[in-house]
Amino acid sequence: MKSKAITFKTLSHWLTAIVFILGVAIDGSAQGGPPAGAGPPANINPRVGERVRVGREANLRSAEMEAGEEAENQKRILAAIANMKEDFARIQVLRNDIARSLIAHKPLDFSVITLQSEEINRRAQRLNSYMLAHPSDNKEPDTTSALKSEEMIGALVKLCKLIDSFTENPALKSAATIDAEQTEKAKEDKAKADADLLAIIKLSETIQKKAGGLKAP
Repeated sequence: MKSKAITFKTLSHWLTAIVFILGVAIDGSAQGGPPAGAGPPANINPRVGERVRVGREANLRSAEMEAGEEAENQKRILAAIANMKEDFARIQVLRNDIARSLIAHKPLDFSVITLQSEEINRRAQRLNSYMLAHPSDNKEPDTTSALKSEEMIGALVKLCKLIDSFTENPALKSAATIDAEQTEKAKEDKAKADADLLAIIKLSETIQKKAGGLKAP
């Protein structure tokens, strides 16, 4: 889309330049000719005015296209920010709901757990579509793929802790106020946030699948 706008703008500039050169050439030839009123009447090229008009219209259309693209990009940015804020807040609410149930030692309601973990996974996936989290080079062994029924509470506790670590990460709280001296620390924080988010996505999916196959007591 941008390349088209640049090409169109460049073309319009070329058209304007060509029209200007033609106009100068015509004026110069007129000045070098016989005095006014002498000789045959000047040969006026009707295409010159048309080229001027086309050049102006091309510039106007190019400016309108760029303004439209800028407005559309701004809308996308604002929508992305709104989505991230919503997902960030909702994941914390779901985490608190899970934690309260665990602290109260209530029997596990697997239908509720299925819905909660599914929403956490969906919102974490959308967050990742903006954050583009990179997997850690130090891969830990996967202990969640074969989750057992009796391990569900432990998995939920781990999910809550991962959400805590992710939402409290300084990289997400002070991304706009990072000093040059903090660059290395910011990289470490971002790497940790990436690892936590990917772990949340994976664990919530595992919990959802396991809870979906269990019946509430």
